[in-house]
Amino acid sequence: MIVGVDEVGRGPLAGSVVAAAVILPEPCPIIGLADSKQLSEKKRLRLDAEIRRYATGFAIAEVSVTEIDQINILQASLLAMTRAVKQLAADPEQVLAVMIDGNKIPQGLHAYRCQAIIGGDAMVPAISAASIIAKVYRDRLMQELDTLYPDYGFARHKGYGTAMHLAALKSRGPCAVHRKSFAPVAALL
Repeated sequence: MIVGVDEVGRGPLAGSVVAAAVILPEPCPIIGLADSKQLSEKKRLRLDAEIRRYATGFAIAEVSVTEIDQINILQASLLAMTRAVKQLAADPEQVLAVMIDGNKIPQGLHAYRCQAIIGGDAMVPAISAASIIAKVYRDRLMQELDTLYPDYGFARHKGYGTAMHLAALKSRGPCAVHRKSFAPVAALL
C-alpha cells in the first residue's frame, strides 16, 4: 500500500493550510491525475469526485491560522501532512511507502517508511490525487470564508496576496482568518 501526501495553502495570507493523504487502488481506474495547479477547476472537481469514489482510503487535515502563526507555515504544513496520514489509520507495517510531495518528511511520521519527492504531485498518481482533493477542499473553505468576510474576495483569490486582496487588506485591515505572522498582514497590525 502506497500513501500519497500533499498540502495546499502555504502561500496565502489567509485561511488554514490543508493536507490530504490518499491510497489508490492498483490498478488505478482514474484517468487524468496531475498536479492540481496544472488542472482547470472543472477538471479538479471531476477528479475530486472520482478520487473520493475509487480511493482505497483518503483523509484530509487542516492546520488553523492560529496554529500557523504559532509554529510557522513550514511546520504547519508538515503537521497537516502528519494529521492526514494518521487519520487514515493505516498500520505502518502494511504501508509500503508514504510518498510526500516536497523535500521534507514530517517528524510525526517516523513510524512509516517515507519518501520526499520534489515535484511528486506531477509524477506519482497518489500524490496527484492528494494534491487534487486537498486543493478542492481548501478552495471550498475559502468560498465559505468569503460569505463570512465578503469584503476580501476570498472566493476569487483563495487568500493569496493578489493586488485585489492587498488593497482590501490595506483599506479594511486584517480579519480573523488572516495569518498575522505573514509580512503583508503583520505590517498592518
